[in-house]
Amino acid sequence: MKAFVIAAETVKDSAMFGEYRKHVVGTIEKFGGHVIARTGEVSLLEGDWPHRRVAIIEFPSRKAAEGWYNSTEYREIIALRQNSTAGSLVIVDGT
Repeated sequence: MKAFVIAAETVKDSAMFGEYRKHVVGTIEKFGGHVIARTGEVSLLEGDWPHRRVAIIEFPSRKAAEGWYNSTEYREIIALRQNSTAGSLVIVDGT
């Protein structure tokens, strides 16, 4: 079963986040993942949504998604995302 990593974030430091973006795609691809949605504009239809940025990354399985998140390669850059954004990151099983 596929798994999706969903990030909902507000960027606080554009330069630092830009550095993160330079490196993150390569770490994702190593685990069979690919970005299926990434935007700076979100249209709120219902409820509350405090973040301006959303990214959805598809992986072939939850094991692959967790492998990416816990990988040495991603661990080397994770602080760039954590220190430049505020938000949430989740893994969702899907089809």
